[in-house]
Amino acid sequence: MPEARYRRVMLKLSGEAMAGDTEFGIDPPTLEYMATQLSRLAELRVQVGIVIGGGNFWRGELGTGSGMDRSTADYMGMLATVLNGLALQAALERIGVHTRVQTAISMHEVAEPYIRRRAIRHLEKGRAVIFAAGTGNPYFTTDSAAALRSLEISADVLLMAKNRVDGVYDRDPRSDPGATRFDRLTYQEALERRLRVMDTTALALCMDNRLPIIVFDLLNPANLEQIVCGAQVGTLIS
Repeated sequence: MPEARYRRVMLKLSGEAMAGDTEFGIDPPTLEYMATQLSRLAELRVQVGIVIGGGNFWRGELGTGSGMDRSTADYMGMLATVLNGLALQAALERIGVHTRVQTAISMHEVAEPYIRRRAIRHLEKGRAVIFAAGTGNPYFTTDSAAALRSLEISADVLLMAKNRVDGVYDRDPRSDPGATRFDRLTYQEALERRLRVMDTTALALCMDNRLPIIVFDLLNPANLEQIVCGAQVGTLIS
């Protein structure tokens, strides 16, 4: 059994990744694949927090583009992340990984409210903790939620899982085959180059608190385990 370098990590998953090759909803094989990847971290005794987006169900831009109030559209997006969180919890527990979902918007019938000390206690007991509903505030993305929760639980690193992109590039590699991938970046370089790593609020929060970020492709089944064991995978921002 390899030895983990990181004691506690935060994994940011996009909602679109949950949809797999479909355009909407949750793809069961993709969900099972994600749960299997996370179970390997549990075997390595790595404490795992997870923040999931909701773009496979709802994107706030769709609502605001049609005249909806921004706050209402963002709250709808938060509810979409809860759907994904509950689905991932069910998939993890089917394969024996004890999991708790905590939400920034109270909904006691389906999940715990977010309480920092309780979340840390769950992690210490070896449970995966899924942080849903973003920060609970409109105008903040799930990237900001991932950065904030990482700092609150004292995560060693924030892992930004991308869908079919193996790091940070100077241009979109899916549309430009000549794009160059970075192995390492500073926070300032990522901000000044306006690279699409995460939203600027989240990136600035990580920079101010010196939280390292690793951007990688989750669809490579070896990546997640290699990262937590200290291998150079994807792009490190520090």
